[in-house]
Amino acid sequence: MTDFRLVIVSAGVSDPSSTRLLADRATQRVSSLAEKRGHTVTTTVIDLRELLPELPAAMSSQLLGPRFTRAVDALVRADGLVVASPVYKAGLSGLFTSFFQVIDNDLLIGKPVILGATAGTARHALVVDEEMRALFAYLRTLPVPTSLFASTEDWTDKALGARIERAGRELVLLMESGFARAVRDESWDSYQHSYGSAGGTELDIDLSSDMMRLATGGSLRDSDDDPFDPRRA
Repeated sequence: MTDFRLVIVSAGVSDPSSTRLLADRATQRVSSLAEKRGHTVTTTVIDLRELLPELPAAMSSQLLGPRFTRAVDALVRADGLVVASPVYKAGLSGLFTSFFQVIDNDLLIGKPVILGATAGTARHALVVDEEMRALFAYLRTLPVPTSLFASTEDWTDKALGARIERAGRELVLLMESGFARAVRDESWDSYQHSYGSAGGTELDIDLSSDMMRLATGGSLRDSDDDPFDPRRA
């Protein structure tokens, strides 16, 4: 039996929130399916509206407040994620995108994710696959094949329940595979990490090499080995 740690990230700002409702329905289905397969699921909810007071400092200076820090810690430990955003003006919520722009690019490598969005009309249904899937591909996560989208009329449609069932099963199977953990254990060093996320190994760069001198505005003539250096005459 495995205890999976599932993190829910919701960018809904109203109370009650249809975005949070979609995330909760997906979470309940994941937990139920996992339990039927002999696992337990521990859930942590990151309600992004609670991070709003800390967001400006996080975006401008990368200084994370206590709530932001707890959210990042939960994501680090997560075996899987359920993320959901409302759609505003034909795009993802600014709160949602800002949060994932602040966190380290390498934080979620290989983690399986259910992607979900809500809107008042079905015209925005492609936002999940066109915008959200692209964002999480950049973060190198593993989104499940089935996306979730709920407009006003979808809540009474059995098709939404079928999609939630499918996405939940896909997430459970991906968590069972242990792919994210295997990536970190076996091939972490093969990724080109963003600065500050490689456990200090990014400081092993040889800053005295010709290439690094050129990159920082110097020239090859600064090298002691340069045969054309007039100082060697």
